[in-house]
Amino acid sequence: MRELELYIDGASKGNPGPAGIGVVICKDNQVIKNLSFFIGNTTNNVAEYTALIYALQEAIIQKADSVKINTDSQLLYKQIKKEYKIKDLELIGLYNQVQHLLGGFKIVDIKIIPRSQNQGADKLAKLAIKKHSSLSKAE
Repeated sequence: MRELELYIDGASKGNPGPAGIGVVICKDNQVIKNLSFFIGNTTNNVAEYTALIYALQEAIIQKADSVKINTDSQLLYKQIKKEYKIKDLELIGLYNQVQHLLGGFKIVDIKIIPRSQNQGADKLAKLAIKKHSSLSKAE
């Protein structure tokens, strides 16, 4: 069984504002891939969901059977675990996409971790925003 551990984070400067996602993908406690993308102007919650979607898509590309998802977003965690209802229409669409992608795995484990344990994904999300804003200024 191919198991991957996913660390995800989304960031938004201004909320809503320029937003980025960061994903760290590990196998056997080794980083195998980092993802960092600017996703336009949006909210922090949309960025968190978008990071999860990118992470799950990459896990499918990597042919994982099992994923362990680590997030520091309590809202995302509780919505995925169906402890919180989703009222935001944009988040409902993203939530449905996540549920669809989760169907591609035999085992899914999601846990909430302290921000201090999610620094890699956090840096990647902020880096995506920073790179975009420096590109925008150069244009």
